Amino acid sequence: MSTIDLTAADGHRFSAWKASPAGKPKGAVVVIQEIFGVNSHIRSVADGYAADGYLALAPALFDRIERHYETGYEAADIAAGRERVARLDWTQTLADVAATIAAARDYADGARVGLVGYCWGGTVAWRAASLSDGLAASASYYGGMIGQFTGEAPRVPVQLHLGAKDTTPTPETGEALASRYADRVELFVYEAGHGFNCDQRASFDPHSAALARERVLAFFDRHLAG
Repeated sequence: MSTIDLTAADGHRFSAWKASPAGKPKGAVVVIQEIFGVNSHIRSVADGYAADGYLALAPALFDRIERHYETGYEAADIAAGRERVARLDWTQTLADVAATIAAARDYADGARVGLVGYCWGGTVAWRAASLSDGLAASASYYGGMIGQFTGEAPRVPVQLHLGAKDTTPTPETGEALASRYADRVELFVYEAGHGFNCDQRASFDPHSAALARERVLAFFDRHLAG
């Protein structure tokens, strides 16, 4: 496990956490951060996918505005993260995602690449499914802004994992997307709130997190390793 540097098409250099499996990768997974940066939780998520046989890269997408940004989950951290998201440019963000997908494929010896994102990263995961080349599948956890991009039709299979008690996004937003793109999108709703996957947040729900991870692993095994 280590930090590496990647380069986007426009020359921007940014860091990424790289986690490698013990043996030959059965695929690659790009892990997209929350608004709190590539912090210890996101690094542990990437490490978990590596333990399950995948080459994992977690790009630092805030490096465009602040290198090596990472925080915890206090109210001030939430406000700071939202402020940074507002300063990001979607074209640049997706360029960094594209560079990470290409790097993941190379590090995994040409294997298929999937993407999983959490919170703001869940919105990135939704958009990447329709706008990014080189993906085989995408999993989105509680992407608060996915409702702004309902017209972007995914080109690859997508899983949506939402909390029934969440308001950003609501389960109804996920239901509308799953209905509109029924051939590509499957929706799972859990009796939990926003951020239920993160064991460092008060909203962590271990049962929902374990069940969602089981479903994502089966999804990736089917589309990446199958």
